[in-house]
Amino acid sequence: MEILEHVQLTEKASAYPEKLSGGQRQRFSIATALVNEPKVLFLDEPTTGLDPQSRRNLWELIRKIRDSGVTIILTTHYMEEAEMLCDGVAIMDNGKIIALDTPKRLVADLLKRGFKKEQRVEQADLEDVFIDLTGKELRE
Repeated sequence: MEILEHVQLTEKASAYPEKLSGGQRQRFSIATALVNEPKVLFLDEPTTGLDPQSRRNLWELIRKIRDSGVTIILTTHYMEEAEMLCDGVAIMDNGKIIALDTPKRLVADLLKRGFKKEQRVEQADLEDVFIDLTGKELRE
């Protein structure tokens, strides 16, 4: 129950996994991986197909697990996710690592090479609007 509480699934303790939503199934999967108190946790595309609330909630859960001392190996195609969650990033192409560094250094190196794009700094984006309008808390 402690682990289910950690992943916010105590109300689903007696539910069958196939009856859970996509976000709940991802959190349940992480809960099962945490049962043996691993030192390293592998997460393969953990937020693919999740709605914005579930994705942000899962990001927070991943941060908490990382901050508890568990090393997390995360694969993702979402660069925003890698930038938000990862201390180090390996970028692969055709099965080979072509860059390995912190997200900040990788971006700084790109900028040093003269990369520029149109800048728009907004205090919020459409995902923030969606979450604000539909509720910040997880739902089914």
